[in-house]
Amino acid sequence: MSHADHRTVESLWISVALSFIAIVYLHRWLRVALLVPDGVKSWRAWSFFAGLLLVRLGLGSPLSVFDHDLLTAHMVQHLLLMTLAPPLILLGAPFKLLPQRPAQRFMERIDRPLRWVPMRQLGLMLSHPAVGWIGATATLVVWHIPSIFMLGLRSQMWHGIEQASFLVAGLLFWWPVVEPSRNALKWPESSILLYLFLATLPCDILSGFLVFCDRVVYPVFLSSPRSFGFSALEDQQCAGALMWTCVTVVYLIAGAVFTARLLSPDRSDELSIPQFESHRVAVFQADSKRMEAV
Repeated sequence: MSHADHRTVESLWISVALSFIAIVYLHRWLRVALLVPDGVKSWRAWSFFAGLLLVRLGLGSPLSVFDHDLLTAHMVQHLLLMTLAPPLILLGAPFKLLPQRPAQRFMERIDRPLRWVPMRQLGLMLSHPAVGWIGATATLVVWHIPSIFMLGLRSQMWHGIEQASFLVAGLLFWWPVVEPSRNALKWPESSILLYLFLATLPCDILSGFLVFCDRVVYPVFLSSPRSFGFSALEDQQCAGALMWTCVTVVYLIAGAVFTARLLSPDRSDELSIPQFESHRVAVFQADSKRMEAV
């Protein structure tokens, strides 16, 4: 199967999976929106769907056809999966809409002896800002080492692992920014601004190297067809400049929004976590009673 044919099949499966996630989210959001006033606002739902759309563009769009020919296309994929889609998905507050009781029953069946304690500890560890920063930095640096970068181009399996790691690392990185109130260690919220600033440094170093390097770092692109008239070196410089600009702008916007929220005198536009959880339990109890009546 050629690369293009494999991409077509992969794109179909990605579309099906993302469509299923969108339908489940929409069903839960409509259910909660009807029974829990101000639970999850509509703009959050739109944000979630926009994030899924960016994932779709990064994984299943025609852009994926050029990722073996242009470093710029490869970089766009990385930016969509790690920098743009994750914060939009998390702003959709999907964890608030998870069915509580079925999830507990499922976890108890597969992990009854642990009684959720290790899972909670794992969740607390993964939500630590240091884990998000180290994970995102390691993912960015490791996958741009030339030998490992080539591994992702030669193997469809490793290419899929690469894309998945960017998305997971992006979700872990953006979690402390989007949901600082859920950080169990209760870091000062103002430290998130330093967190964002420090996160720009690895991107600046890598993008600066790609832009100002006088040789092609990834020789595979020397033999690639020049679809848009770029030389391999110009393609590399464009990819570096794109990452430099995009990351800087996105992090500046995130920092500005976070600062405005931090300084806002009224930060209770939605239900607090405990209030929402109590309402959500009532919703799921109502669902259970309805199912028993049927």
